[in-house]
Amino acid sequence: MSSSTERRGELLAIAAGVFAAQGYNATTVRRIADAAGLLAGSLYYHFDSKESMLDEILSAFLSELWAGYDTVLAAGLGPRETIGALVTESFRQIDRHGPAVAIYQRESKHLSVQPRFTYLSDSQAKFENAWLRTLERGVAEQVFRKDLDVRLVYRFVRDTVWVAASWYRPGGAHSPEEIARQYLSMVLEGVTTPNRTAPHRPLTKEQSWPRPT
Repeated sequence: MSSSTERRGELLAIAAGVFAAQGYNATTVRRIADAAGLLAGSLYYHFDSKESMLDEILSAFLSELWAGYDTVLAAGLGPRETIGALVTESFRQIDRHGPAVAIYQRESKHLSVQPRFTYLSDSQAKFENAWLRTLERGVAEQVFRKDLDVRLVYRFVRDTVWVAASWYRPGGAHSPEEIARQYLSMVLEGVTTPNRTAPHRPLTKEQSWPRPT
């Protein structure tokens, strides 16, 4: 990796932290430059606008998220195992892209109406479809309870997992995989049919879904 590319990555990480803390509209190029120890004009050597910086931050996060999700969805796992793998991958992305997740949660609704950020709406629709189809498959295969409203379950699991970005800090006492196992032990026991509950054992670290290579 060249020093220029490395520096660009460092600046994007700084900008992501500022956007997450201050909000996109309230953040100026000068504020990002100050956080990076640069003059505002120097930042334009790397980026033509703060919009470009935000675009790179969000698109990088979503590209990596979908690389992981697509690997899970193509693996031919059962519904329960697919949900477990998606939750685990979600926590890995919170670990790697915490500020981008916070920005996405706060800003995506109003950003998605802008031509440059229409991919945010596309990603949200794809995300919802992947989770709903997996939950519906689980109900159809009698892995999940038939009385469930899968859309409500989806919203509950989505919000329960992604709100963790507000408190999770990389390098803490628990790894993303360990947190995912705890969440799954609570969530899945509530949606699994009784005859499926008893033999279930929490995933071990060795059994958790591998990181995409």
